[in-house]
Amino acid sequence: MFGPVVRTEQQVTGEPMGLEGGLGTGVQAYLRLLRHGPAARPFLAAFLARLPIAMAPLGILLLIERDRGAYSLAGLVTGAFALGSAVGMPLWGRLMDRFGQPRVLVPTSLTSAATLVALALATVLGVPSPALLGLSLLAGLSFPPMSPAIRAAWRVIFPDRASRRVAFALDGTSVELIFVGGPLLLSLLLVLTPPAVPLIITAALLAGGSLAYSRTSAARSSGGLSPSTTTEDGQPPVRRVPVVLIGGVATVLTVMLMLSIGFGQLDTSMAATAGQLLGSTDNVGVFFAAIAGGSTVGGLAYGAGTWKFQERHGVVVLLAAFSLLLGAMALLMRSPDPGLLLVLPLLFVTGITIAPTLIMQQSLVDHLAPSDRLNEAQAFLSAANTTGAAAGTALAGVLIDFHGLDWSYAGASAALALAVVVALLSQRRWRSAAQASARHDAAEDALAAHGS
Repeated sequence: MFGPVVRTEQQVTGEPMGLEGGLGTGVQAYLRLLRHGPAARPFLAAFLARLPIAMAPLGILLLIERDRGAYSLAGLVTGAFALGSAVGMPLWGRLMDRFGQPRVLVPTSLTSAATLVALALATVLGVPSPALLGLSLLAGLSFPPMSPAIRAAWRVIFPDRASRRVAFALDGTSVELIFVGGPLLLSLLLVLTPPAVPLIITAALLAGGSLAYSRTSAARSSGGLSPSTTTEDGQPPVRRVPVVLIGGVATVLTVMLMLSIGFGQLDTSMAATAGQLLGSTDNVGVFFAAIAGGSTVGGLAYGAGTWKFQERHGVVVLLAAFSLLLGAMALLMRSPDPGLLLVLPLLFVTGITIAPTLIMQQSLVDHLAPSDRLNEAQAFLSAANTTGAAAGTALAGVLIDFHGLDWSYAGASAALALAVVVALLSQRRWRSAAQASARHDAAEDALAAHGS
């Protein structure tokens, strides 16, 4: 039903990539992963390549707001970047499944990096706004699908699901660290360098990290049709059902879309909060550090522990908590003087819910999607993320300019409430799809054992 399994490193080189006995649990599981070269090298390269996920949109937003003086325009240009990424990501994911990861990551990363440099220079040189929108759209369209790539690679590196849960947790936590380190690095560059330099450095990180990742064994072994996935005449098999229509994948994507609309509004709201409370959007890194710090704690705790609840249930609870906490931020922003002593702790507590929610959704897709379509499925998850972020960023800019900061936080809370509704309605479908996927994996394992 689902098709053949992606190639493993053992099939390519004759040597397994995973650890005998798996990673285990607790903090030691993370340390074992980081000491295991076939996992550590792609993880660290992907971390470097994904710093621009936090730096590029925020850098575009702050550069244009500073240069042109309008959050609405800055939000639209940043939204164009996110929209382009959302359109391109599924295409690049599908091509990675067909041709392998390096053949997609290398040209996309170089193209996107060059376009980010052009956007930075065009902004400071006074190029008209429509051109900025076009360049931003192109930079997003060619943005390399690094997150889908590393998430698909985890199944190649770690065949057992327990180890993949640890890997997803560390990966999700690293993204939160990116949202600490990226904005802080960007803030430092904004203070120390000319306006165009932060985006240029962002482009260099994007290209360098992607090229380093593409040289790893995990990248070379993930995706690309193996001989067992072709017909007798050497042609790829016909795929009758789009990956987004398989099992419960579509509803996971819908939840991610609603969640990311909230993320987009939250990011822009925090930039405006920095301007209101700290006198300059250059200091926005403080707020990102608070919320991403909480998310890091939540992600590490989730990945290191052994939990009795099922992921599909945990998603509902954490989304509801996230929504309520953003509602509290909206109420706090209505007061005459919110104060950092209230805002920063509330953002930290809010962050605790974020990484576990994302990890659970990534794991759901990993478990529900066909194993030879993982790049594409994870790419659609990232596309849902960036599409929602594009809508949320643009919406937040309008709400802040015309209604106020409290409306933007309230809009983010409402988007999360919609995500809760979708997750509740999806419980039965997720359970049935997970059971079907488990039967499929068992059948594939039996076939592989028989063939060996």
